[in-house]
Amino acid sequence: MLALLSMIGGGAATARDAAVPSWPDTPLGRTQALALLQTLNADLLSHDSATLTLERWCGAHHMASPARVIAQRVRGGDKPLPRDLRTQLAIDANEPVKYRRVQLKCGDRVLSEADNWYLPNRLTAAMNRQLDSSDVPFGKVVRPLHFRRETLSAELLWSPLPAGWELQRTQTQSAAGALAIPHFVLQHRALLFTGDGRPFSALVETYTGQVLAF
Repeated sequence: MLALLSMIGGGAATARDAAVPSWPDTPLGRTQALALLQTLNADLLSHDSATLTLERWCGAHHMASPARVIAQRVRGGDKPLPRDLRTQLAIDANEPVKYRRVQLKCGDRVLSEADNWYLPNRLTAAMNRQLDSSDVPFGKVVRPLHFRRETLSAELLWSPLPAGWELQRTQTQSAAGALAIPHFVLQHRALLFTGDGRPFSALVETYTGQVLAF
């Protein structure tokens, strides 16, 4: 991994460089990018807190110092709870639901954008006040609930390698310049449950190409 970082980074990045992932558009570069996306995906799937997982990722890849993830609120507008997620939460139309959209940032990089529908009646008054008045990540606010996470789906929105690449007799041809990485690369849909097994939050987390910006 150190060799990979040296090859890709080359030197100290400017603020503008930090905003745009720069990977060589070569068979090796594409394979390494895919391996890292799959590694992050597996790490997210094996832990209950996406926030803490992203902090570890940010720290391990020296993306910011300190490697601390903050939730930047995206205010204005609401988004209705999708019908399938209402069913998963096992609530009727009368149950109060709050909506919170955030960008999870480490340093100057937005690593994910998350839609969060949560049930305020299943949180403490102090938690609700903090969620209403601060940008603290949801997972950190509700940590005292000793929650667990159940992933409903995990989808790679982009693959650096084309479908069927492993069956091709020749390698993917290199292109000039850097690999074009889309804004969104990975999406998870999940539920959070309290320690006694009651669902209290539904999440749609969409991870950006900035997870590869190192």
